[in-house]
Amino acid sequence: MTPLAPALQAFFSERLITQRNSSPQTIAAYRDTFRLLLAFAAEQTGKQPFELDLDDLDAPLIGRFLHYLEEDRGNSPRTRNARLGAIHSFYRFAALEHPEHAHTIARVMAIPTKRHEQNTVSYLNLTEIKALLAAPDQATWLGRRDHALLLLMIQTGVRVSELTGLRVRDVHLASGAHIRILGKGRKKRATPLTRETIQILRQWLNERSGEPEEALFPTRQGQPLSRYTVGALVSK
Repeated sequence: MTPLAPALQAFFSERLITQRNSSPQTIAAYRDTFRLLLAFAAEQTGKQPFELDLDDLDAPLIGRFLHYLEEDRGNSPRTRNARLGAIHSFYRFAALEHPEHAHTIARVMAIPTKRHEQNTVSYLNLTEIKALLAAPDQATWLGRRDHALLLLMIQTGVRVSELTGLRVRDVHLASGAHIRILGKGRKKRATPLTRETIQILRQWLNERSGEPEEALFPTRQGQPLSRYTVGALVSK
């Protein structure tokens, strides 16, 4: 067995899960990167993935892989850089475990990220906010859910993934009212609530009447909303 397979296993089980306590989303993103990379390397070298060595994944091959992501898979420079970031993270780990491959690792680590245009951050004005909050039909259960969701999202500025991950137990409406957020990198924070948001959430919780571990904003079937559903709601 080459050193690559045990190094990858140790990277995921020891570095990402045990040492860094990385989120499931981060682990999944890194997994997908190496799934793509190993398949590409196997096609390029004619070796099966289990036969690949660290020296097979050298800088020229990684460069061709990044080109393949952009040209053949249509990935954006941002996605290309995220994949490269996962590869760099693994090679930093491998440098300590396998110094005999230091030359290959150093050349891979020297591959730069690609410049890309930053998205312009735009904001809703007060008129647009009022229009968005007035859109849901509050005569229906779904409308009242959507109104509470949109109000909380606008007032707190939480990420969509954080919003859909909220549970009933995460809402505290007593003195010092706030929601507890499990954010990016599993960092916890408390976000205060305004008087209007407290009132709407109190009404929603009375109607929702769910168990503490259940989703704050569920589907009709009681499942958490997806990011896609929230995006479709805002677009509508």
